Amino acid sequence: MPNYTTLDTKEAVECLRAGRVIAYPTEAVFGLGCDPRNESAVRHILSIKVRPASMGLVLIGSHFDQFGSWVKPVAEELLDNAMRTWPGPVTWLFPRADGVPDVVAGQHATVAIRVTDHQPSRALCEAFDSPIVSTSANPSTAEPARSATEVDDYFGDQIAGILEGNLGDGEKPSEIRDLLSGKILRQG
Repeated sequence: MPNYTTLDTKEAVECLRAGRVIAYPTEAVFGLGCDPRNESAVRHILSIKVRPASMGLVLIGSHFDQFGSWVKPVAEELLDNAMRTWPGPVTWLFPRADGVPDVVAGQHATVAIRVTDHQPSRALCEAFDSPIVSTSANPSTAEPARSATEVDDYFGDQIAGILEGNLGDGEKPSEIRDLLSGKILRQG
């Protein structure tokens, strides 16, 4: 029997709504997540990861419409470029909407978003009816967790629990592309 708390989707959503941080499986590694509108929860993730807020964080959702208040409108051909990769393991940097907190976007004029096709993550975002923070489950100097046990070793009771589910088939964290330039910033 594991030492950590396992969560089903309903329990994970309750934790997110309560401003708590959870871990969950993604396409390649376990992620840490919270409600990106809850500054205290976002700061807790940054603190336990020992990650500077200036770097910004990725948001994942179950469909693009969930990002309406997070991104500025873009030309249709640019949006089409992103939509051809979604749902899937590609994160795009979109122009950041007014009002997006620095604690989420960092010191950037963009915000990093991904429409995930990984079923446990997708179901979580769908049930939460909103995007969630998605950052690898590891302290910034360590390798990303690839098992619930590794997540527990890293964070223990600093998180509310771990969403049940398996990792996807990805070998590396998601590719990151800049929407306006088309440049690949991190190979997937």
